[in-house]
Amino acid sequence: MLQTPKPSEPHSHSGTAGENGMGMSNSQPGVDHHDKADFIELLLVLARKKKPILLFTAGVAIVATIIVLFLPKTYTAISTILPPQQKQSALNSMLGQIGAIAGLSGGDLGLRNPDDVFVAMLTSRTIEDNLINRFDLRKAYRVKRYQDAQKKLKQNSEVVATKEGLISISVTDHDPQRAAEIANAYVQELYNVNQNLAITEASQRRLFYEQQIKAEQQELSSAELALTQVQEKSGLLQPEAQGRTIIASIADLRAQVASHEVQLRTMRSYATENNPELKRAETELGGMRSQLAKLEHSSAAAGNGNIAITARQMPEAELEYLRRSREVKYHEALYDFLGKQLEAARIDEGQNAILIQVVDPAVAPERKSGPKRLLIVLVSTTAAFLAACLAVLLMEALRRKYRDPNESARLAMLRESLRLS
Repeated sequence: MLQTPKPSEPHSHSGTAGENGMGMSNSQPGVDHHDKADFIELLLVLARKKKPILLFTAGVAIVATIIVLFLPKTYTAISTILPPQQKQSALNSMLGQIGAIAGLSGGDLGLRNPDDVFVAMLTSRTIEDNLINRFDLRKAYRVKRYQDAQKKLKQNSEVVATKEGLISISVTDHDPQRAAEIANAYVQELYNVNQNLAITEASQRRLFYEQQIKAEQQELSSAELALTQVQEKSGLLQPEAQGRTIIASIADLRAQVASHEVQLRTMRSYATENNPELKRAETELGGMRSQLAKLEHSSAAAGNGNIAITARQMPEAELEYLRRSREVKYHEALYDFLGKQLEAARIDEGQNAILIQVVDPAVAPERKSGPKRLLIVLVSTTAAFLAACLAVLLMEALRRKYRDPNESARLAMLRESLRLS
């Protein structure tokens, strides 16, 4: 604050109109006349320099007005979607010869806030890259690298979960039609990405069975090719009746064991070790393995019934044929089981599919959203006026410092210290 010269103390006059009979002043307590003088002095300094202040402010206002007139218009398109609702899915598997295991249910992934998940998906790099390629945004934004285009797209896009429970997607662009198309494309890309992700328990099971059935299809093809080679080499087309009995019994039991093993692996992906259905399935699998071991041992042991005698009397070529045929039947049974499980998982996935519902699709905006030309001019003008006033006050303060001999010497010492040798 600028200091004003102190006026000489006025002579006190007792009994004047400004004082009471006891010599006390009539002025109100708490009023600082020195502060009032300083404030008035500041106004006087600004008033004396009003012309340069107004000229500088007017110049900045004119320049700001010219600049904003050349700024391109921007348009904002908004698309609103209803967050996908995730439901609990039940595991209703068909086990073919084994029967149905009922009462086993699985939840989703246990997501605490699904809205945040889908907001994160909408702002993911995968969706951004798809939009950049789809609308050739590198050319539209005049950049060469994907990272620059991603940065620009992030600046022009805003994805938020509203307090009303919806997800709002707003896109700003110089072209109103392109802004609406990009906002709607966000929803389409979210749907495409969602189709490739296993979000629900049914989707996880479907992906698991798809992988298993592809591997089993290759195994079945290899077994059929091996059986065909044995047939061509030995000339055998049909095994004996006892051979068919052996093949059917062992192959069916092995298929049941394999199907139980697959089912257990599926259940362990989302059930705990204390799950009663999991424990029951493990007990059934143990019993089937024991029965299979006994049957295979009895068919291979000597003097243990007609089956063993028949097996010893079979020629080597016929035994090879039986082994290959058994492998084919085993893989056929397992392939059929996996196919039923895959179909059941697809049905569950369709019933619990995550649907993306568009509340308000984006349309090309008719009015521009920016730039705010009047606001820019007003802010620029106000800032210029305040800067000019501050500069005038600083210059006046320095001028008064130079008038004071002590301060002038100190300023000279400062200049000498700052001077480069």
